[in-house]
Amino acid sequence: MKLPKCLFLLLCCIVQSCTSQPKKINGVSFVASREPISKENVMPVVRVNANFAAVMPFGFIRDLNHPEIKYNTERQWLGETKSGAKQYSVELQKEGIKIMVKPQIWINHGTFTGHIKMTTEANWKLLEISYSKFILEYANLAETLHADIFCIGTELEQFIEHRPAYWSQLILEIKKVYKGKLTYAANWDEFKRTPFWDQLDYIGVDAYFPVSDNKTPTVAECLTKWEVHKPVIHEVSKTYDKPILFTEFGYRSVDYSGKEPWRSDRDMNAVNLEAQANTTEALFKTFWDEAWFAGGFIWKWFHNHDRSGGESDSRFTPQNKPVENLVKAHYGRYK
Repeated sequence: MKLPKCLFLLLCCIVQSCTSQPKKINGVSFVASREPISKENVMPVVRVNANFAAVMPFGFIRDLNHPEIKYNTERQWLGETKSGAKQYSVELQKEGIKIMVKPQIWINHGTFTGHIKMTTEANWKLLEISYSKFILEYANLAETLHADIFCIGTELEQFIEHRPAYWSQLILEIKKVYKGKLTYAANWDEFKRTPFWDQLDYIGVDAYFPVSDNKTPTVAECLTKWEVHKPVIHEVSKTYDKPILFTEFGYRSVDYSGKEPWRSDRDMNAVNLEAQANTTEALFKTFWDEAWFAGGFIWKWFHNHDRSGGESDSRFTPQNKPVENLVKAHYGRYK
């Protein structure tokens, strides 16, 4: 019996909806380097089935007593500057990779940015003036590039907690020059208290949640631990009616990778590729099928792919490790 055309098309749509996955932001955090990039540097991003890259220029603060932000200086690497961020973005866009512009702050000696807190009103004002100049310059760049997402800051909990009115006004100023989607990269233990999610498009989370105390976490135990964190994340999404975006996620290929995933200590160097793969697999299984979850940016991806990572490397990058194929497979399901 020949089906009516309308019924046939309906059945095709049902089959397609049952077999295909929802499209997600499958991102890499593209690390700034000394040199410009080319198609050769971008194609490994394409091959891992990524569709987004976070481009991350930097501003520098000498210390918390001198809060002026220095940026676009001759001492910086090319990729840390405005011209480098533009060059990276254009080359990535040529190969169909969408862009999140994500300017970040570095404090000398590695002081955590979440601890940026001034002790005088004069210094607060100096910081605010400096940060506004810094972030609005990159908001203008994001608009010029037609970047899909602009991240207004990364892990700045104390700055936001003590100056909420400034941040609310800053978002209004950003919206005057940038017309795309906005997010903020809140640390994993910060996002529940961020006050301005209603002004943004994505609830951004740097997802370094602890998921295992064991040397080599299993996928099953990580999934169990995510059952604690996931409802909290989902509740914030429901409260603001905004999707969750993991502005950073990932694990080191090291023993105890799931215990304190934010740690980058150099003395943690016992390579454990299975630990990295299992923790990453559990994160994908927990979130990528959820309608309220937008996707994320794996931390981190270097431009010189052939010389990055590898099976003797204990750092975050998935490059040239078993987890790279895992990321490729998962991203491939949600293109």
